[in-house]
Formats: sequence, C-alpha cells, structure tokens
Amino acid sequence: MMINCTINGRAYQFRVDPRMSLMELLRQQGFNSVKQGCSVGECGACTVLIDDIATDTCIYLAIWADGKAIRTTEGEVKNGQLSAVQQAYVAMGAVQCGFCTPGLVMTSTSMVERFRGKRLTEQEIRRGLSGNLCRCTGYTSIVRAVQKAQLLDEGEK
Repeated sequence: MMINCTINGRAYQFRVDPRMSLMELLRQQGFNSVKQGCSVGECGACTVLIDDIATDTCIYLAIWADGKAIRTTEGEVKNGQLSAVQQAYVAMGAVQCGFCTPGLVMTSTSMVERFRGKRLTEQEIRRGLSGNLCRCTGYTSIVRAVQKAQLLDEGEK
C-alpha cells in the first residue's frame, strides 16, 4: 500500500506492508531517535508527534500515517539549534543513559506546545509523562526540564 506523509516538514511517499508499524518504517528510513523498547505501547521510547499528538509508534500502523504530519526528535533541531525542550533537558541534567530521552523529549514537546502560556504543576507534568518510562533519572530532573522548557518557550531564561 502507498502512503504519503510529512516527516519533520519534508514530504515522503512510501510503499508499506499493511502490518508494518510506524516505528519500523521510521527506523528503516534512518530516524534512529525512534527507539524500539517494549513494542506494546507501554514504555514510550518510540514516541513521536503525529499531528502534534504524542503517539507510541510501536502500536501505530504505518498505513495510518497516510496524510499525517510526523515529528521526530531529529526534526526538533532547527538550523543547528536545539529546541527549548532539548535545551532544557541538557541544562537540567535530564539525560542519563539516553535510551528513553527521545520519547520523553517528544512527549514534553507536546505538553509545552499544548499548554503554552499555562504553567503546569509538577503533578500535571508527571501525569503527562506517565506513558514514558525511564529507569535512570528518577524523573525529578525530567520534571524540572519540562518546567524550564516552558520558561524557555516563553522567551525567559
């Protein structure tokens, strides 16, 4: 089956097996930030934004991506500049082994964009990140990174 979609702002056309997951397609195309974790939608390592909604690609069929706009962590870097969320993750030390980081960055990006102008509470951030598992950080630095990203997104330092 043929699908058309945009990935990080660039138009693509693919011939896909109807059983192929979007995660498999993205990884085959070199989007290595999309990690294969649990393959059952539990860990969030494969999270991307599909039409600006954080989505686990391991349980999302590639054929469903027809006509969709997909954003991966690679696409968040613009002109060599990290996004506000990526900058905040670095600044707050929210990266340890890094396996879960791309999925967490995309979920965080979705939250920052969706709630632009509203300061999320720690509980709201933790709830928003609940679909992403991290075995290294303990989440405190990740929550702080989302809080900092909200400030950076608003132009504060």
